This record gives sequence, C-alpha cells and structure tokens, in this order.
Amino acid sequence: MNFKLYKRLFNALMLTVAVSYCQHASAQTAYYIDGYHGGIWGHYPDWNTRFMADMLKKNPNWKINIELEPETWARAKAVDPAAYADFKALFADQSLNGRIEYVNPAYAQSYNYNISGESIIRQFRYGMKMVRTHFPEAIFTSYSSEEPCFTSALPQILKSFGFKYASLKNPNTCWGGYTRGHAGELVNWIGPDGTAIITSSRYEGEKFAPRSTWQTIAWNNSPEYINAAFAAGMPHPVGMTLQDAGWKNGPFIGSGVKNGLTSVYTTWRNYFGNIAKNDARQDWKVSQEDMLVSLVWGSQVMQQIAQHVRVSENKLIIAEKIAAMARIYSGGKWPQTQLDSAWRTLLLSQHHDCWIVPYNGKNGDTWADKVNKWTANTDAICDSIITKAQTAINKANSTGNYITVYNTTGADRNETISVEIPAGANMAQFVVLNVKGVQVPAQLNSDKTKLLFRAQVQSMGYSVYQLKADRPSAIKGAAVSVLADGKYLLETDLYKIIIDPAHGGVIKSIIAKNLDNKQFVDQTNARAFNELRGNFYNDGGFKSTADKPARIEILENGPLQIKLAIKGTINGSDYTQTLTLAQGQPRIDLLVNINWKGNPGIGKATLPNTYKLDNPEKAFYDDRNKLLAYFPLNLAQQKVYKNAPFDVTESKLDNTFFTRWDSIKNNVILNWVDVTDKDNQYGMAVFTDHTTNYAHGKDFPLGLDIQYSGMGLWGRDHKITGPTTINYALVPHAGKWDKAGIQQQSNNWNEPLIVSATTMRPKLSGNSLVKVPAGYEVSAVNFDGNDMLVRIFNTGAGIKSKVIFNCSADKVVLSELDGKAGQTLPLAKLKSGGLATSIAMPKFGIRTMRLVNAKGI
Repeated sequence: MNFKLYKRLFNALMLTVAVSYCQHASAQTAYYIDGYHGGIWGHYPDWNTRFMADMLKKNPNWKINIELEPETWARAKAVDPAAYADFKALFADQSLNGRIEYVNPAYAQSYNYNISGESIIRQFRYGMKMVRTHFPEAIFTSYSSEEPCFTSALPQILKSFGFKYASLKNPNTCWGGYTRGHAGELVNWIGPDGTAIITSSRYEGEKFAPRSTWQTIAWNNSPEYINAAFAAGMPHPVGMTLQDAGWKNGPFIGSGVKNGLTSVYTTWRNYFGNIAKNDARQDWKVSQEDMLVSLVWGSQVMQQIAQHVRVSENKLIIAEKIAAMARIYSGGKWPQTQLDSAWRTLLLSQHHDCWIVPYNGKNGDTWADKVNKWTANTDAICDSIITKAQTAINKANSTGNYITVYNTTGADRNETISVEIPAGANMAQFVVLNVKGVQVPAQLNSDKTKLLFRAQVQSMGYSVYQLKADRPSAIKGAAVSVLADGKYLLETDLYKIIIDPAHGGVIKSIIAKNLDNKQFVDQTNARAFNELRGNFYNDGGFKSTADKPARIEILENGPLQIKLAIKGTINGSDYTQTLTLAQGQPRIDLLVNINWKGNPGIGKATLPNTYKLDNPEKAFYDDRNKLLAYFPLNLAQQKVYKNAPFDVTESKLDNTFFTRWDSIKNNVILNWVDVTDKDNQYGMAVFTDHTTNYAHGKDFPLGLDIQYSGMGLWGRDHKITGPTTINYALVPHAGKWDKAGIQQQSNNWNEPLIVSATTMRPKLSGNSLVKVPAGYEVSAVNFDGNDMLVRIFNTGAGIKSKVIFNCSADKVVLSELDGKAGQTLPLAKLKSGGLATSIAMPKFGIRTMRLVNAKGI
C-alpha cells in the first residue's frame, strides 16, 4: 500500500475518532448545585450580600441555591441597603431559568428528625413567611440542605407547603451524618403516609471521600464521582456544595471544566424542571433508619439542650390549645403576638448548630447558653398564656375549693393528678367529688402540700371537681410492703413489682395482672432490670448501681399512688431513682438523679493526643460503653419499633452498635422505643423526656442512654458539669404499638393534665372542644383570624373517621400547610349545637381542618 495514502487514511481515521470522542465527551455533561448556607445566627458577615450580588453579575453562568436563615435579611437590609436591593433584583426572576432559588426557608435550619412534627411545620411556616416579607416573588420549589436536615415524613410536609422536589444529598457537611445511598439518578421519595416527592438521592456510588469524616466524593463533582454516575447509566448526574456564608470562592468549582468533564451550574428548580424532567425514577419508601445520623448522644450538654427544647415544645402546644378553648368557651382574645414570640425562640433553639456545636461561641453566649435563654422566653410566655386562658374560662386563682382539670390531647383521660392544697383548707378530713357529686379516689402527698386525686377528663376539654370537708370512704388500692427477704413489693390493680435493695434497688420482677400475669423481666439475663451500668474509663472500667446495696425510702404509700426513692452510689457518686406507680395507670414513671463527684470519664476512652478529624472512629459512637439504664425483657425474638416526627418505624437493625463515622446506624429515640416479641403478643415501651438514643441487639437488652463524658466532635471535651436528671417511663402492654395506643400514651405523658383551683363552680361543668377516634392525635389547635385550625395525625385509625367539634362554624375546609383551601367537608349539626364531620386520611397522614368563623355554642 502507498505509504502516503496509508498515512492520510490513518490521520483521517484518527480525526474521526477524535471528533467522535470530543462529541461524546461534550455530551458527558454533569451538573452542580452551588450556593450558600448559614445566616445571621450561624455565620453571615455583613459583606456577604454585596459579595453574592457582585459575583452573580461577574459570572453570568453561575446559579446559586440558598438556605440562609430568614432573619438574616433584616440585618442585610439595614447594614447595606444597596447590596440588599441589588440581590433582590437578581432574585426577582423565579422562573425555571432564574439564577437564585431558596431551597431551605426553614426558620432555623433544624435537623428535623430530632424535634416534633409540629415544630417542623412551624419551622417552614414562620420561615417562609419571613422570607416573603423580603422577597415577595419567592417560590419554594425544591428542598435541599447542606446539613443532614432530613426526616422520613418530609414528603407530605413539603408537598403541602407547595414544594415539588427534594434532595437527600449533603455531600460537604456530613459531620452529623448522611442518608443511605440508593441506586439511580432520581427517586420518588415515598413517605410513611404514601406521599411521594421527586428527589435526588445520595447515589449508591457516591462514596465517602478519602481521609474525611465530613464529605462524599460529590462535594466538588470529582471525576471519580461523575464517571461512576455515567457508568451507572445516569444521564444527568449532579453534585453539590452549599458554601458556608463568608467563604470567598464565588463559583465553587471554578469554570466547571475538569479532566475533560464539564459541570454546569444549576438551581435545583432548573435541574428537576428542565434538565432531568424526563429521566427515569424509582420508587423508594424511605424509612427513618435510612437517615444515618448521629450526635454526641448522652453528653450532659446535649441532654440539657434536648430537655429544654422538649419542655418548650410541649408547653407551646398546650398553650395554643388552652388559648383556643378560652377563645371558644369565653370569647378570650387570641394571643397571636405572644405566640409568635414564643415560637420564634423555640425554633431558634432547634437550630442544628445548637445540637452539633453546643460549645461554640463566647463565654456565656455559646449555643447552649442561647438555648437556655431562648427556651426560657418560650416557657415564660406559655405559662402566661395558660394562666390567662384558665382565668378566662373559669376565673382561676390560687384559692378556692373547686378544681378544674384541663386535657389538651385528643383522647379521653382518667389519671392521677396533683394540685397545690388551697390556702387555709382544713385537710384533716376531706373528699374530692366529681360533677355528679360522687367521691373519687384521693390522698395527700408525703409532706401534705399537694392533693392527689383521680381525674377523668374528656378529649380537648376540662372537668370540674369539688374539694369538700367530709369523712372519706375507705379505699383499698396501691400499697408498698416489705417482704421477709428484705425486698419491696409494690402492688396496684395492674402490677406486682419487686425491688431488690441488696443490689442497688434493681427491679427483680414486673408482673402485669391484667395481661395474664405476664412476667416482663428476663430474670436470667446478666444485666438487671433498671440497672445503671457504664464504663468509667479512668476509674477501673465498668461500674454498676447493682454493685452495692441501696436504701429504699417510701415517699407515698397509696391508696391512690405509691412512690419510692432508691438511693445508692455508683463509682462514688450518689444517685436517686424515684419510681412512681398509680392505681389504674399502665405507665411506670421513673426519674434518675445522679449527683456527680467531679467529671468522671464515661464511655469509650479517647487516648490523649489521639483525636483526629479525619479518623472515622469516634468514642462517642460506642454506646456499649456509655452509662445505660438496662431493661432485659422476657420477650422472645424481639422486634423494635420507634417513633419519629409523624412516623413510627419498625427497626430492621440486627443491633444498634457502630464505632465509625462511615458505619452510622440510626438509633435515635424521639419520644419512645418499643420492644415486642416476634408475634407482637406482648411488649414494653420506654418513654424519654428528651431526644436521645437507645441500645439494643440480639444478645444485648434494651438500654437507654443516661450518660457519656468524653471527647466529642472537633476535639471538644463533653464534660459533666453538674447533676444529671432524666425522666423516663415504662409501659408494659399487649399487642403491637398501635393496638396498644403507645403513641397516645406518649402524648399524655408529654401533655400532662393542667390543674387550677377556683373560688366558684364554673358555669360550664365540663366540655370537650374536639373529639377524634382512637388512633388519631390532635397535633395542634390554633386560630387564624376568626377561623379555628385543627390539625390531626393518624397513627393507626381507619381510613375514614368521624371528628366532632363542640362549637359552631360556617363550614369546615381542608387546608394545605401553605394555606391553600382544599375540599369542603360534609357537616352534620348535633343536638348539642356542635358539629360532626367525616375525614379520610391514610395511616401516618396529617390533615388540617379550617373551621370558618368558629364560635362557642
């Protein structure tokens, strides 16, 4: 063959190959989510608004996605009005091709999985409202977060607020965790109620970055990440970093061209609505255990933050509900301004930085300090609202012989309550009478400062009782006795419980009389029931309350309620466990107080000078070494259920244990964890007064995290600085959690009955504002102008159920969380003057009903 001809043919062939390669390479376009995360509370320097506006003008192909705290904009407007105006002008284009999208308008960028479902709703409601005061054109289309601010129930919340899309990526800030990877470019994220939202998941091939405990390889659209996505058949792979406000990078990955691959900046709205709109999607029913998140659970600072937040969450929901009762029953004024202030500070206390960097900040003004101040404001406002609402309803004050008991939950209740003894009352002989004049069980507490009695109260309503001087009828009920072997027998109509003082006051036996005398304690287990045990790594290893005898002090001995104080020492520190049982009450209440001597190290030790940011092993991950309260249960082949915001998950974990950042398991307790046998014949739930974590495994009994003291994130020593006080409760039961009403019993524990004394019998002797069927939860009741909003959550009732309102209204309309009106519900007027309607909703569904022009009857 002619050499020159051969050379020309060869060159032509190479040119064809090169052109083909270039065309293929140019087709290999990836996409990138850039933008900013932070805000005035986290981090937002005053120059940042000007910087964003200027960089957007300088880089016409750059697009940004922002999750900046909504309160940021008031300061931005005040310190640099020109920059604020320039940014507003750029923001105004909210089309698919617009250059700025607000992807997380939550008021304080909460983690979501660690707070109540109602708090999540208010994070979005208050945040979106404030964003729109600055950017009226704002359209909230896609949800995305730089931190793992995810929870399983988000699809229905987001969709009801008008969102169309979501992201489950947080590639650059995984310190607190990440989501489970999933195959495919897009998924339909299906929540527990069945709602689906189009979502970009963390790809199955999105590996963790080497020498990192905070990033995946998607953080900068690395060639490894993009090529893996193309190899997996993804036509439009996308990576992401929302830069911390204050970073001076501008476009984070520069021109976007790297190793022959091109990354194009985009908003999530444009990505979902234009770029990937026709790409294949798989259905993915996301479990709460797909949220692979962890914090320094058990550390004292974390416990106290979580406890403060829980108290404020509970008080605020109670305050709204009682204020709604006052509005309907007595025409009381709706305290919207006060409620707004209370919600603001609660929402700020749920900021993710409060939970992950509690020590950050100046002395006296750390995130933990801020939480104390914020929740104190919320609590004070709530106490004021509750007091004023009681006064409006029944002229409540601190004296008098009539007692009004309020129930803010959606279930009828029959419980033991306590009230301060009215001033000047002669308690030598007394009776408590219900509205029919019938005596109810009552007793005085140990120091005769409080009156205990059995109160029966309708759902979302109140009942009135009278205290009267008279000879009480003899009542046989709850009692404590000492057995011949020195053990203590606690007996009510529901339980026989044996306490062993020789071994730290552990519980040797729990027999449930009403459950076929089922023994709930595994008496063969190496661990004792309600034993506190942990590794004191500077003091010789594992120590237990069962190591030494305890003193038992009988605080109350029936007939209505019994209470014991179990006092002992662990590793030289004094502790008191208080156990309370009431006649007819299935819940066993426990309180532990440990008066620590110094700052003992508890958990797994971090050797001196060995902590490294990029070392995936972290001491605080290892729960087996923490101080746990153990509950070995006589239940075969155990199954675990746990609640989450607007969800309950059946665990698929063999055990809850991990020691590395790249192996996180979700072992978080929001309100409760429940262990049953394999057939759900019997079970026991554990309630906790704060978001924390639990331990469990095939050969490891259920344990509640009581204390960790040692190294946390970023080399910060999470110290013990004072006493530890934790409330928890046990509920033995028959059947699965939903049949046993565990969620409702948890609600009752979190929303205790409210009691006040009155000088005279109120005109209304009792009432019930809202009645819902068993399995429904009244999540919130509040007012919007003259309209009463009632939100309910279905934890297991039938698809269609009847709801009764003891008030009048022009009509009842379903309302989306963004305020858009939906279906008008059929109404039937009752003989009492109230209203009845039927509502259809799936299990784990939430619905908001708007009663237009709601009034008393």
